[in-house]
Amino acid sequence: MPTKNPRLNVVLEPNLYKTLNKLAHKEGISLSLAARDLIKEALEIHEDLYWQKSAQKREKTFSSKKSLSHKETWE
Repeated sequence: MPTKNPRLNVVLEPNLYKTLNKLAHKEGISLSLAARDLIKEALEIHEDLYWQKSAQKREKTFSSKKSLSHKETWE
């Protein structure tokens, strides 16, 4: 039966495979679902780091003299 989700083949080192297999077995899920969940988690962390760096750059150029007050913003 065809699936609507794309497929990905991944080659893992034996120790990484064993660890992933243990994790999947412990959580009662397939290797595929365990890998998918870990990839999602890693991408979320990557995204958080990106936005953190972006915020730090913006923070360096922030001027309280040029900023709007709460009242000015919501009027």
